[in-house]
Amino acid sequence: MAEESNKRRRFNDHEPALDELFPAFLPTPAAATNPGAAGYGFEHLDPFLSPATSWGLDELAQDPSYLASQDELRALLFSTARSVAPTRAGTPTANEQSYEASQNLKHVLTKGRRAQYLKNYISGVAPWLDMFDSNRAFGIQLPAMAKDSPPLLYAILAIGARQLERKEKARSSFDSLELYQEAIRLLTPLLQARDTHVISACVILCCLEMFAASTQDWRHHLEGCAAIFDAFGVNGFSGGVLQAVFWCYARMDVCGALISDGTESTLLKPSKWLPQELSEDIAERLFREDSLPDMYANFAVYLCAKTCELISDRNKFVELGETNGCDMQQFQTRWTQLWNLLSNWSLYRPSAMLPVGGSTSGPFPQMFFAHHAAISSNQLYHTACVLLLGCMPKQMELSRSPTTSVLWHARRICGISLANPHEGCLNNAIQPLWVAGKLLTHSTEQALVVKTIRHIETMTGWTACWRIRDLENVWGYKVRGDT
Repeated sequence: MAEESNKRRRFNDHEPALDELFPAFLPTPAAATNPGAAGYGFEHLDPFLSPATSWGLDELAQDPSYLASQDELRALLFSTARSVAPTRAGTPTANEQSYEASQNLKHVLTKGRRAQYLKNYISGVAPWLDMFDSNRAFGIQLPAMAKDSPPLLYAILAIGARQLERKEKARSSFDSLELYQEAIRLLTPLLQARDTHVISACVILCCLEMFAASTQDWRHHLEGCAAIFDAFGVNGFSGGVLQAVFWCYARMDVCGALISDGTESTLLKPSKWLPQELSEDIAERLFREDSLPDMYANFAVYLCAKTCELISDRNKFVELGETNGCDMQQFQTRWTQLWNLLSNWSLYRPSAMLPVGGSTSGPFPQMFFAHHAAISSNQLYHTACVLLLGCMPKQMELSRSPTTSVLWHARRICGISLANPHEGCLNNAIQPLWVAGKLLTHSTEQALVVKTIRHIETMTGWTACWRIRDLENVWGYKVRGDT
């Protein structure tokens, strides 16, 4: 096990028209300005901090100005989290502090391709972020709020620009950098307020950073948001836009835990995903009480986070001697409770979470889902089952059924991605495909997983192909056609 430990350490129908959200903006062509540079380092001991690394995978990710701005934003978030008590009331007029920017807001979209970036955000990026939110906080509510919030608008434009640059494989010139830096500048005087606009802008900027984040950097980008949510007491049941923003962050946090391959839990412990006064013992009831399927889908995210937490706790107890109480007796108890919760999740899925059809042709069973939240939530359910079954206590026995086979779950992870083309769900499939792909032994199955991962990066601009290299290391050979 020590050897294994060392190995580990390596949309909805209606799209709002642009003039509905920004009726005063009549964009005209203009030359884009060159990006500036600003930033400073930040290193302190903190439960959310990890060693700073910068292993960029594209030109922007290696740009010194971009890296300095990342450090600046991260420092601001940690400084804010440390200086603001969780119970501090928000400042309702925080946006009034945006000085001259609020006066010039109507001119923002008249420069360069900014109107196109906004359109790309609304039609291309927001559906990813809203895939677990029927109310479409990112696609409708935040763009409307951005009319009165310069930092939020610049964050939206920045991620819209970054996604286009990634898809177009832009080199040497990045409008997203200028927009990213301006968003940070405008956020700086507002961070002390527990303001929905400000927190939402921070999460959007975090999503932007994830486009090209490497495995070493993933948690580094999430830590600032985790600290802010913890300091302000924002959780998965905060209601409204903040709740939607939280779950967008939570899905990224789970991806980070999956990337750690059993060495780390989520940055924000699952217990903090619930209202502070409530015990995790009633989590299942809490998630199932909501009438919308969104929260049932989020329940799968939570259960996957709990699975990562259990595996990490056990590995740290056994391999590092950490006194976290996860001895064999506690591990068995927690394992059984979690397996029962996962079984119940599948058994009691509402109709929106069930497949509407399927196909058995090809190496993977393909299940079609009508509700976009059902795609990723079912995939995360299968991912959690693979992970749990892979660490099942030896003395335990489960009744023989397809659901107790890791390969049964692994093949469904792959089949879900092949059958459901929603781009947001493809992004969230990268780490589940890695978990499943490690178990596949047939070259046909392996080649199809590689093709799927390449397709994800091409379609979305989201960095994914580094996982192909990882899978090839596990399989012991380079898949033909990989470049």
